[in-house]
Amino acid sequence: MEVGLDEEQALLVGGAREFARSELLERDGKWDETAETVAEVLPQLAEMGFMNICIPQELGGLGCSYETYVRILHEIAYASPSTAVTLSVHNMVGNLLNSWATEPQRSEWLSRWGTVGSFSSFAVSEAGAGSDPASCTTRAVKVDGGWKINGEKMWITNGLSGSWFLTMARTAPKSEGKIFTAFMVRGDSPGLERQPIHGKMGVRGSETAVVSYDDVFCPDDHVVGPVGKGMQVAMSGLDGGRVGIAVQATGIAEACLDEMLSYARERKQFGQFIGRFQAIQTMIADSAVELAASKELILRAARRIDAGKVDPVASSMAKLFATEAANRIAYRAVQVHGGFGYVHDYRVEQLYRDARITTIYEGTSEIQRLVIARAVLGR
Repeated sequence: MEVGLDEEQALLVGGAREFARSELLERDGKWDETAETVAEVLPQLAEMGFMNICIPQELGGLGCSYETYVRILHEIAYASPSTAVTLSVHNMVGNLLNSWATEPQRSEWLSRWGTVGSFSSFAVSEAGAGSDPASCTTRAVKVDGGWKINGEKMWITNGLSGSWFLTMARTAPKSEGKIFTAFMVRGDSPGLERQPIHGKMGVRGSETAVVSYDDVFCPDDHVVGPVGKGMQVAMSGLDGGRVGIAVQATGIAEACLDEMLSYARERKQFGQFIGRFQAIQTMIADSAVELAASKELILRAARRIDAGKVDPVASSMAKLFATEAANRIAYRAVQVHGGFGYVHDYRVEQLYRDARITTIYEGTSEIQRLVIARAVLGR
């Protein structure tokens, strides 16, 4: 049984591990080569309940704790980082709706959240508003019965197949301050268009798109949270979202460590297995320690979310350490493989590229350091 989990939770995590390694691992290599979307496996993910992991059971979800959720996501990330970030974003939006949406929309949306038809995106970033979301220029103007939204969002995960876009838009002039509102926008709304972003370094199976809004209508009852409180809605989602990306990083890191160990046990140089050389052992030991520390920081952050304690610092610490560590571990994995690590025939080459994005999206490492430092100095 998984440490700290009851029998039912352990079965869920074990099922995720078995499914990921049997159904996703080989496909992930294909998605990396072709840049085809992981959306082809959404029906299977939905059937297993992985699209509504934390949604209450009375609304059809698994009703899992956040701690169980991150353990499931880790198993998915080990086999397919692209699938992990796809699920992370969709589940993050579901968790936001659970916290901020009002009835009857909350129950209506969440009762279908585990289906492919509810596949969702988180549309906050723009070309000129990445680390500084308050620079968002997408605007929403009040009209009869709702709002008209105009603007363009960039780097939107799940942006090609998404049926819903949780969209942050400015609802007051800049002269009135940073006043934003969150809207639940249907993907088939007239005036909403998507354009794929090609040529990514890694996680190529994950959809990334530019999403444009041209007089897109959103009814009043699709506002999420109070009007003017969109920034609070978005930032509350990032607390959990950053933990999700940290988990993606530990999945990559553990896969790298396993590849490193396997190669060190089979590769011979100077008449002995390279795992007997101290230089290789040092890289393996450092990687094992950093992976273990990353997991503990993630569990700490997840348990605070489960306890209902708002702690952006715990989430930022987990994301900063886990993602930076994953990049170091991926570097060592390639180094242990030598020239073979530099070619696509060995998985570490892809994992090295997949790891790189984790220090960028859902808040760069520099932003995480800013969040942490401000909190520490404030204390």
